[in-house]
Amino acid sequence: MSETVVGEKGMVVAPHRAAAEAGAEILRAGGNAIEAMIATAATIAVVYPHMNAIGGDGFWLIREPGKEPRYIEACGGAGAKATIRAYHDKGHERIPVRGPDAAVTVAGAVSGWDLAFQLSQSFGGAIDRRTLLADAIARAKNGIAVTRSQAHLTKVHRDALAAAPGFSDVFLKNGEAPDLGDTICQPRLAETLDQLAHAGFPDFYRGDVAQVIADDLERIGAPVTRDDLARHEARFRSPLSVRLGDATVYNAPPPTQGLASLIILGIFERLGVKRGETFDHVHGLVEATKRAFMIRDRAVTDPLFAGDVSVHLSPRALEREAAAVDMKRALPWPQVANKGDTVWLGAIDANGLAVSYIQSIFFEFGSGCVLPQTGITWQNRGSSFSLDPGAVNPLEPGRKPFHTLNPAMARFDDGRIMSYGTMGGEGQPQTQGAVFTRYARFGMDLAAAIDAPRWLLGRTWGSDATNLRLENRFDPDLVIALQRAGHDVEVIDEAYSDVMGHAGAIVRRKDGRLFGASDPRSDGAAVPA
Repeated sequence: MSETVVGEKGMVVAPHRAAAEAGAEILRAGGNAIEAMIATAATIAVVYPHMNAIGGDGFWLIREPGKEPRYIEACGGAGAKATIRAYHDKGHERIPVRGPDAAVTVAGAVSGWDLAFQLSQSFGGAIDRRTLLADAIARAKNGIAVTRSQAHLTKVHRDALAAAPGFSDVFLKNGEAPDLGDTICQPRLAETLDQLAHAGFPDFYRGDVAQVIADDLERIGAPVTRDDLARHEARFRSPLSVRLGDATVYNAPPPTQGLASLIILGIFERLGVKRGETFDHVHGLVEATKRAFMIRDRAVTDPLFAGDVSVHLSPRALEREAAAVDMKRALPWPQVANKGDTVWLGAIDANGLAVSYIQSIFFEFGSGCVLPQTGITWQNRGSSFSLDPGAVNPLEPGRKPFHTLNPAMARFDDGRIMSYGTMGGEGQPQTQGAVFTRYARFGMDLAAAIDAPRWLLGRTWGSDATNLRLENRFDPDLVIALQRAGHDVEVIDEAYSDVMGHAGAIVRRKDGRLFGASDPRSDGAAVPA
């Protein structure tokens, strides 16, 4: 079991230790939490390439002490050539998940780095881009050690990924998946990051890097164009929030599923559960998840079309949903689920500036396409679009797809700030609910709240199962009680499963003391400055 790390001069949490160390080093050099997060995000895009890349999207929650959090949306829309007719003309009944036709949308993550960098400078940040990206550049150039999860997931998906342009050249060894500890070098990516460090992050969209990206995308037949890149920009938007008994919790608005994460907590708060790790605790969160997902699936779409979803977070709406929960019986399931691969990163500096950030390429290695001139792995987030024009999220140029990504942050009435989140697609809201309630409602130590056995309702990681899966450390009596209540329970043969996501959290008390924890299911760490 991992232990909660304590510090006072700032802290960074990431699902890979090297990334957390890169961010912590920026804090030690006098940088703030935003600067530390950019460094962490750049390094993890290199050392954890199966989970994220600079060819993906990102979402930020940033809170200055004493102020409401700011939210940065850095996700791209579908390319100009991404039309329903174009995909039907190619014989597709649905958007592929691998290959050039899966590389549907503009990658927004770097635009978020830029907007956050500008905000950092307005706060007095003085660390230059070259310093922020130095660790990532060095690791891409000199090589990374393949982690357990990268080796495993490359092996599982090798056949599908090997067919994608550029993938085999970078991520396979003699046509086969690398072994744990093998070295992978990414010299083209190192050159791209070096160019961004010197020319600025906007070069990704409107400069030399943009031209090369556009040339590569056109060459492989992806639907994103140079004009699509040039039109893209990250933006500040208002976060969603829900008021609980002693805290306000914040999350991302559409096109993300942050709404579902907040609904789960809002419903659970009204169920009157008194003890953690009980039937009522697990059953209550699972049933709240079902109610939240049904709302999410009809309400969350491109923000231009979603309208005001905060109506679902009103006390009246949450009370209505809580009243519909039967605390004795499980609601019949399943609904359609969404998989995904992501990293959550957190940082809080000595002054109390707090960041919750999430960065993703959707599936493992995204579309699988590695652009030959830049070394960028491109996301397949747009594969979540529908080719049915009457669907909630239909494909059309410029439209933003549904995102599983959602960074979380909580402000407690006693002055504590909690930055937390997880990867894991459909499991993200569920793991957030488990970690938050264990820590904030039932008094568990932060590391224990993340370490404790978890569950997942619905499909993820390529599985066709839609049942309620539990790690094998749960009390057998609790498992029996869930089965008797009507849950379709499967106890998986793992104590700590990747299926349950890689969570992390940092809590800063009013006196400045910091507490952080990373998930033992990941390769990560909480690193104090």
